[in-house]
Amino acid sequence: MSFLQVVAAEQKQGEQYVLQDISFTQLPLQHIAIAGETGSGKSTLMKAIGGLVQLDAGQVLFEGNKVKGPLDVLIPGHPGIAYLSQHFELRHNYYVEEVLSYADKLPVGEAEKVYEVCRISHLLQRRTEQVSGGEKQRIALARLLVTNPRLLLLDEPYSNLDMIHKGILKSVIADVSERLGTTCILVSHDPLDILSWAELLLIMRAGKVVQQGAPQVLYHQPVDEYVAALLGIYNLIDTALIAGLPAGKRLFLRPEQLRVVSKAKGVLAGKATRITWYGSYEEVQVNVGELSLVVRTPVGVVKRGGMVYLGIPGEDHWFL
Repeated sequence: MSFLQVVAAEQKQGEQYVLQDISFTQLPLQHIAIAGETGSGKSTLMKAIGGLVQLDAGQVLFEGNKVKGPLDVLIPGHPGIAYLSQHFELRHNYYVEEVLSYADKLPVGEAEKVYEVCRISHLLQRRTEQVSGGEKQRIALARLLVTNPRLLLLDEPYSNLDMIHKGILKSVIADVSERLGTTCILVSHDPLDILSWAELLLIMRAGKVVQQGAPQVLYHQPVDEYVAALLGIYNLIDTALIAGLPAGKRLFLRPEQLRVVSKAKGVLAGKATRITWYGSYEEVQVNVGELSLVVRTPVGVVKRGGMVYLGIPGEDHWFL
């Protein structure tokens, strides 16, 4: 039996589909991430999974039982599913320990492990107005986890966080699965937040899932330019420029797949017009005639204004 099944889920606002024919399956402790442009239906899908939005068609099955929508129950939401909104709130003028104790449904003494996982043990005696935004988010997460959910839905958890608090929260979310045994689904706009974490990635557009699969597959083999752009910078090269490739196609390459090589080994030649330094590597804009390519290189390999000769992978080409 699957842990979670979303079957042909649909939801409309007036005549406009917000969700359309969405289906996927999640196994226990499997990491699923959902990405898509603003307004693509990500948050609505998360809320439907949690029983907070009523579906017009299809269903959500959690541990073999249908998740009922807000029109079917007195209090919306499923007791085994917790949803952390990007607009989380904490009650003012309360100690953190008080806010958490009101929600605690765990056996005596087990909440301390949740506080440790969420990196908030040192905050328990502070008042809610005395903690930072990143700390508030981890407290809100802990408040959900002490209700003992089996599935945790994280809606844009990294938005508006600085790099320090984002790094802490990433470690917390990893530990939620590994140490607490809670299965997670996560929504994010930033590919750096999901590519290394997800085992299954769903890309949404206009209420539909346009591609789903392993992150490595979607990153290197997107179905279209929309999926390609969501997951990072990419290049499209007319195959007429490269001998030995099928005619009438566009070769898809990420910046790190292009290689700076010697003139004798180059299949493309152009001028470096811009170099952007990122600390451990540089991204170089290379103009090949009217075509502009982005190449990722070690620091100092290319000089601005110089000629650059590029090689491409010898096999496993992907075309768009």
